[in-house]
Amino acid sequence: AIVFEINTFGGRVDAATQIKDAILESKVLTIAFVKNRAISAGALITLSCKKIAMAPGSSIGATTVVDQTGQKQSEKYQSYMRSEMRSTAEKNGRRTDIAEAMVDERVVIPGVDDSTTLITLTSAEAFKYQISDTTVANLSEVLAAFDIHYAVVIAENENWAESFVRFLNNPIISSLLIMIGLVGLYTEIKTPGWGFAGTISLIALGLFFGSSFILQIASIFQILLFVLGIVLLILEIFVIPGFGIAGIAGIGLVIGSIFFSLFNAEFYFDSNILYTAIIQLGTALFFSVVLMFLLVKYLPKSTTFNRLILSDENTSQKGFSSHPSYENLLNKTGEAFTTLRPAGTSIINGRRYDVVTAGDYIEKGEKIKVIQIDGMRIVVQKV
Repeated sequence: AIVFEINTFGGRVDAATQIKDAILESKVLTIAFVKNRAISAGALITLSCKKIAMAPGSSIGATTVVDQTGQKQSEKYQSYMRSEMRSTAEKNGRRTDIAEAMVDERVVIPGVDDSTTLITLTSAEAFKYQISDTTVANLSEVLAAFDIHYAVVIAENENWAESFVRFLNNPIISSLLIMIGLVGLYTEIKTPGWGFAGTISLIALGLFFGSSFILQIASIFQILLFVLGIVLLILEIFVIPGFGIAGIAGIGLVIGSIFFSLFNAEFYFDSNILYTAIIQLGTALFFSVVLMFLLVKYLPKSTTFNRLILSDENTSQKGFSSHPSYENLLNKTGEAFTTLRPAGTSIINGRRYDVVTAGDYIEKGEKIKVIQIDGMRIVVQKV
């Protein structure tokens, strides 16, 4: 058997519906133990179990659909919730009228409520009106009440992977992942080759879309839209001249895929969730643009960036240069970085150069001097 210890004021309707469906499909005995309260979506989950036990002083009911501010949602959502509560109660042989009255105050149950109040039952009332099966104080009494003897109790708590996914889905963390992903992607496009920024971007966006996908907030459709948007942007930047439809479409797909991965409106639409997603994405985009501006302004001046990017430019005034000039190294001294046999590498003025001797072998670490420059050829001898 599986015992669900329930103590909740409710939550998202879509999440509760998914939990309810999974419990109803279970092949083993499912028991809901309402330890303190099963309010709102918690009542739906409780009714989905085959057996219900309630602790003395606990309560169940008040299942009207509300938004994040506590305001009652439209009749469309109340009708949906009434049908969910009614069908779930019917499935497990419980009173459907009381289940409906938990959602809609207009449903009157003689002797229980009138047309102005929602039903919320105490443990004693729930047992009296056939919503619960028994009233017990603890888990041991739950097992005994349903003839489960000599059972090995295994407590299942949230594991590290579930905690990690929950952490990633925190609005602040997911916003940071969006920022890191977009800024890293921009930096990678602006610099040649594939590097650190691109890798960090992939990791950040992978964590963002992966956590949303696991929680069934995002689907494979949003992920494909994001990939398509990136492809269009790459084509616009590197293949198609100018900036046109492909670039605009790419930006739209990238932003749209991220936006629709912030919430799930499959079961019901809450305008406050939409507003929250808009604020979250808007904030992430704003700070991403600020970071991109700072990178464009200050990164080219940094020492680290200049080690990665060629800053010299060939112009008609400078003439054509096929290779750097080594004339300034003539008569400079240094140290053999490798054994010169006769070719090898030496350190001169703190930099490594490929050099050759006049024919002698020079051991690693020996002092050397540049005696001749012949184009790209640097000739050295032992000091």
